[in-house]
Amino acid sequence: MGCDKALIEFRGQPLLRHAISLAAAATGDVRIVGDPIKYGNFGLVTPDVYPGHGPLGGIHSALVSSKTDLNLILATDLPFLDPGFLRHLITLSQATNALVTTPKLGHYFEPLCAIYRRKFADIAEAALSNGKNKIDALFAPASTRAVSEEEIVAAGFSTRMFRNLNTPDDLAQAVNELA
Repeated sequence: MGCDKALIEFRGQPLLRHAISLAAAATGDVRIVGDPIKYGNFGLVTPDVYPGHGPLGGIHSALVSSKTDLNLILATDLPFLDPGFLRHLITLSQATNALVTTPKLGHYFEPLCAIYRRKFADIAEAALSNGKNKIDALFAPASTRAVSEEEIVAAGFSTRMFRNLNTPDDLAQAVNELA
């Protein structure tokens, strides 16, 4: 995008505000991982323990600062998510002992729309300490509850909600669709 996606305006507010609203519709304790100076006006901010290590660093930071076992991790660039689906995902995670409960569309996990148990922080820490930042690679050794496309649709949700805004074209298309 060429700029901080969290601050991009969408539907009249920064994408970060959308993500906070989505998370708040599913859970009462919402926190932001990142720079407290940059994001402090949006809510409670947890600094990144491993800055510059991408999403896995953010997941790790969220989990080590958490006081709860189950933690919804949500990217800022998924503004089409259905809050009902997030609650559904939480319910699925409560019914399993898996460390991660994540949607899986085709062969791809959605690690930034997932429920992580706090213990996953240990796995993330080991990977980050070894310079490995890929999240999906950690799902095989960990106990993972993959929620398939078929399961998502059968529960009454559309997989189109996972469209993220990665490019200016993605943003323009999303704005046009809403017009």
